[in-house]
Amino acid sequence: MAEKLMCAVQYDSYGGGAAGLKQVEVPVPTPSKGEVLLKLEATTLNPIDWKIQKGLFRPLMPKRFPYIPATDVAGEVVEVGPGVENFKPGDKVIASLNVGIDGGGSCSILHLFYGFSLIVVMNILDKKKQTGGGLAEYAVAKIDMTVHRPAEISAAEGASFPIAGLTAHGALTLAGLKFDGPDPGPQKNILVTAASGGVGHFAVQLAKLGNAHVTATCGVRNIDLVRSLGADEVLDYKTPAGAVLKSPSGKKYDAVIQCASAIPWSVFEPNLNSTGKVIDLTPGTSAMWTYAVKKLTLSKKQLVPFMNSVKAENLVYLAELVKQGNLKVVIDCKHALNDAEAAWAKSIDGHATGKIVVEP
Repeated sequence: MAEKLMCAVQYDSYGGGAAGLKQVEVPVPTPSKGEVLLKLEATTLNPIDWKIQKGLFRPLMPKRFPYIPATDVAGEVVEVGPGVENFKPGDKVIASLNVGIDGGGSCSILHLFYGFSLIVVMNILDKKKQTGGGLAEYAVAKIDMTVHRPAEISAAEGASFPIAGLTAHGALTLAGLKFDGPDPGPQKNILVTAASGGVGHFAVQLAKLGNAHVTATCGVRNIDLVRSLGADEVLDYKTPAGAVLKSPSGKKYDAVIQCASAIPWSVFEPNLNSTGKVIDLTPGTSAMWTYAVKKLTLSKKQLVPFMNSVKAENLVYLAELVKQGNLKVVIDCKHALNDAEAAWAKSIDGHATGKIVVEP
């Protein structure tokens, strides 16, 4: 019997950007033990997707070509593999797909030197298979990174927060905000840079839920949006005041969630309180040097390179916030699978407001 085929988007080598993507037909994958086959309804893009294509994770990812990119998806279970008991065909779910790392529900990513990104494998490389595959009609997901999607959450919304939402949540937790108890503790002053982006727009809202006073930076066209998400103060990053990141109210920051790129430590330092920290999501050479110097000199002000741990229980937490209307998903644009190249180019451009969605 001939294999069932599906439409997908893949690339055959490193580099090439949007022009390197190819529209193809490939066999529908089969779920193995502890996996489910999803008919995808929405996939979102993250910077990590095109950074893999550029070769910044070489030689760890992709382990082989051709490669179907993208990991953050929402869809419907159509088949379950052996040993799967908590999902059944027809279930609507959100998932973070395996991109070649098998570790029981946790994949840690640390961005290092020269703006390059290296995987710190806290778990075990899966030598047998590399599913990936969000830019397709079907994909296989591991059950430990798959959660049920409430009916109140659309597929596009559900696919938007596995990496971006969990990164924002993890960074704010590292900043000292508490989300798991009735008492959030003393109010902290938080700065979120690039606050209208995929991670930033979640960080603003989660910081407010964590009882923070939030100052945010963004472009002038997104100031009203960022205010509507809860920011107490908003700076246009292109103005002199925005360039120096000074709080309009004169507050010193307990922590900075650094979602932008290439802002030197010298800009942050005078705006931090005596024990303030900058949590840098994409540190380059200068940031890593600052990190090392601050550690060696036992400085109370710290730059902290961020390591993200993707866990199912945190996905459930974010899904509940979205369901209750306490966390808004901002979607920049939607593209059909046969127009994935345009979505890819938009992501590389780096000026999307919120998330970029591809719908098979």
